[in-house]
Amino acid sequence: MSEDLNYINYSCYFTVFREGEQFVSYNALSMVISGEMELNDGENRKVFRSGDVYLVRKNQLLKFLKKPGEEAGFKSLSIRLDDGMLKQMSTEERFAVPEKVKTPVFIELSHVPHLKYFMESLLQYQDLLENKSPELAFLKQKEALLLLFGYDPSLKNILYDISEPYKINLEEFMLKNYHFNVKLDRFAYLTGRSLAAFKRDFEKIFGTAPGKWLLQRRLQEARYLLEKGKKISDIYLDLGFEDLSHFSFAFKKQFGLPPSKLSL
Repeated sequence: MSEDLNYINYSCYFTVFREGEQFVSYNALSMVISGEMELNDGENRKVFRSGDVYLVRKNQLLKFLKKPGEEAGFKSLSIRLDDGMLKQMSTEERFAVPEKVKTPVFIELSHVPHLKYFMESLLQYQDLLENKSPELAFLKQKEALLLLFGYDPSLKNILYDISEPYKINLEEFMLKNYHFNVKLDRFAYLTGRSLAAFKRDFEKIFGTAPGKWLLQRRLQEARYLLEKGKKISDIYLDLGFEDLSHFSFAFKKQFGLPPSKLSL
């Protein structure tokens, strides 16, 4: 069961693991109600458990794993902090973002009691919010922001930044994020380029098309990890392959032998 409520989202998975990758297109404040949520931005990996609260930044790449608990399914609650509302509030405050701030993709806030109490209180409004009460949703969004800024005013520098990604070093970005299984237009957007400019710049830097380079780079890393003793099941998803059969087929085509021959 999963309800997409635009602004406030209650989700629940009872018996299965849910994992994948996503392009995070908006800021969100979230809490795990039961089970576990593992987040991995390529540099930081963190497991959030029942009662844990965290903030996720927009325009980021993020891997997730939702794991049901032993006695209950996975349940979470998220409140979306969309650009329109953020722009309105920053205008009302006449707040100007001084500069882009580099921070982690996700920020743990479990140690902030009033944020935890606020997220828990949203469970009492679930029926109203699931019936899409926009006035109530807006009030709760605004309340979430006020509580966040009350805890740390510098979060305004992050959340009020609603500008588009600017042009960055493409080579550095791709070497860091090649293992994310997202479409090329997402990579292009995050590097501050149109898709055509991304492909053109990519071929100038790497000497080949991005799709071909991504597959070869992931397979090279896979071979290295397998030779180091890693298990196939532990690496193929982390390296951006959709499933085991896809990985095995591509690996054998590239190296002339199945990955099982290298896996200990």
